[in-house]
Amino acid sequence: MKKKPLTNKSGHVRELKYEDIRAMRPASEVLSKKLLDVLPKRKRGERGTQKKPRKISVTVRYSPEVVKYFKATGEGWQIRMDKVLKSYIKKKGSHKAA
Repeated sequence: MKKKPLTNKSGHVRELKYEDIRAMRPASEVLSKKLLDVLPKRKRGERGTQKKPRKISVTVRYSPEVVKYFKATGEGWQIRMDKVLKSYIKKKGSHKAA
């Protein structure tokens, strides 16, 4: 049985099936020693160093009509809300926290 390619003509990876994953081989079998030596040495499930968070998490309460308006704009509404608040800061000027 011929194996189905993992990517389509445009290069997008298709959804992997259990059989695809079972057919995969360890990196040590397919990569050169030189490349293996520069890859990070981590245990299975261990995370690497994380990027410094660029945003902070806070709990805020907004008027129902504000939330309804932004949610109605579709996916990414929180990002748009953030942009509106940033534009307000630009317009009004920054305040120094006390």
